[in-house]
Amino acid sequence: MKSRAHVFIEGRVQGVFFRAHTKEKAEELNLSGWVRNLPDGRVEAVFEGEKSNIEKMIAWCHVGPPLARVEKVEVKWEEPKGEFEGFSIRYY
Repeated sequence: MKSRAHVFIEGRVQGVFFRAHTKEKAEELNLSGWVRNLPDGRVEAVFEGEKSNIEKMIAWCHVGPPLARVEKVEVKWEEPKGEFEGFSIRYY
């Protein structure tokens, strides 16, 4: 079943290659969407794809890459829109 999750990750998640590792993991799980840093220090991401794969991605977000220290993950489930081709890193 196709799903979409809008995720916010808090902690030491910037400057630790969180976005690059997120992109790598999302592609591995065949998810589309994007990830970006926010000015307040959080990382924001949108994942679309099979719900079971999004759940695996969210579980990964609770840990992150080796140098990260994740303190909180907020997930908002949304209706999938099918608007993405692949997974990208967004910049301001």
